Amino acid sequence: MTNETHITGHYADGGLFDRLRSLLIEDGADPDNPSIDDLAPYDQFHGRAIEATRELADLFDPGADAHLLDIGSGIGGPARYLADRFGCRVTGIDLTAEFVDVARRLTDLVGLSGRVDFVQGNALSMPFHEASFDGAYSMNVSMNIADKDAFYREVRRVLRPGAPLILSELASGGAGEVDYPTPWAETEDASFLVSVDETVAGLERAGFLVERVRDATDENLAFGKRSKEMLDRGEKPPHRGVHLIHGPALAKTATGNTAKGIRSGNLVPVEVLCRRRG
Repeated sequence: MTNETHITGHYADGGLFDRLRSLLIEDGADPDNPSIDDLAPYDQFHGRAIEATRELADLFDPGADAHLLDIGSGIGGPARYLADRFGCRVTGIDLTAEFVDVARRLTDLVGLSGRVDFVQGNALSMPFHEASFDGAYSMNVSMNIADKDAFYREVRRVLRPGAPLILSELASGGAGEVDYPTPWAETEDASFLVSVDETVAGLERAGFLVERVRDATDENLAFGKRSKEMLDRGEKPPHRGVHLIHGPALAKTATGNTAKGIRSGNLVPVEVLCRRRG
């Protein structure tokens, strides 16, 4: 089994779109005419869900004529959110073919296919010309990428000089071992964590100017506490993407291991804003 197959096999099983339709019906939403808000609990497959996407978007000021790149776009939640909020174009790329298919279908349902598109491909060799994009972002993706230097160089290649890159990911805290499964990897073989310092150094080697690094541990712990309180009250939590992708049993263990890692300091939620040097 190749590394790509190992990773995509963790995320795809062929029934994702039908499961999402069923969940939307349970929520009282129209699965044939969902809103962006209807999809938000499910299509934001990263820590703190739509809350983190809004904060990432706050760091952009793209303008309606900008073209952004979503690296590891999943089923397209952040791309649709940014396109709707700013009126800009967004292209997403993801390794998992089923994610790309579902992302396209959902984007068509919410009426954004004219401004948002998705391609299946590898972030280490993207099918885009040099200096194609006015900005890029990636949310909880690089944990599946072993060659971080190659990843950062490839992102730099497709960005215009001065364009921002925003990363939201989990870094290694160096405090101990991480328990698996996690939302991004069933075993350690598909997980490639590095420290915050290594992340910054890698970006600088690739030709980025790092402007801001934020440890979001407190925000993640607070989000987890609010989610647990909702569950205790018999409500649905705000972040249901992991359950959609992996099913309730694996999702419970995976999210529990992630929360444990963040509390112990083994995992550090980090947000990095940098820009491509000229």
